[in-house]
Amino acid sequence: MFKQSAKSRTLRHGLAVACMIAGSAGVTTSALAGECPADQIKVNAREKVDFKPVGVTDVTLGSINLEREPANIKGRELRFRKLTIAPGGVVPWHSHDDRPALIFVQQGEIVEYASNCAAPILHKAGEIRPEISGTSHWWKNLGTETVILYVGDVRKDPDDHHM
Repeated sequence: MFKQSAKSRTLRHGLAVACMIAGSAGVTTSALAGECPADQIKVNAREKVDFKPVGVTDVTLGSINLEREPANIKGRELRFRKLTIAPGGVVPWHSHDDRPALIFVQQGEIVEYASNCAAPILHKAGEIRPEISGTSHWWKNLGTETVILYVGDVRKDPDDHHM
């Protein structure tokens, strides 16, 4: 009988969730996350802050070396993670200039403070937030419920553990 390792089960589970997320994004456009109001978009609207992570658990569920795949993207890894943010928790300032990502809000509500938006941006359960070059931001759970995010990103440095 075939015996699955915990690592392969975790990877399969993570990939299954990623497929469900991708499938749901194709079904409806209302799943897109909250956006910056047009009149609040401003270059350098928010300066970098030096908050440390608070109440955040970041678990890598699986990853793929993209250099070994047909895409052959040298020095890149496709990574899939689960972030759990406790009430009052903070995901510190980080940039996506070299690390595109898609974030699915599975549970709760969380506020994003983006460098190019003068207003806070609320993200709710069921929404997907694309993070691309030019995105620098930090997030905070202002609610009373734990927030769960699933994150797929393409990172260059496997030793880079920025959220």
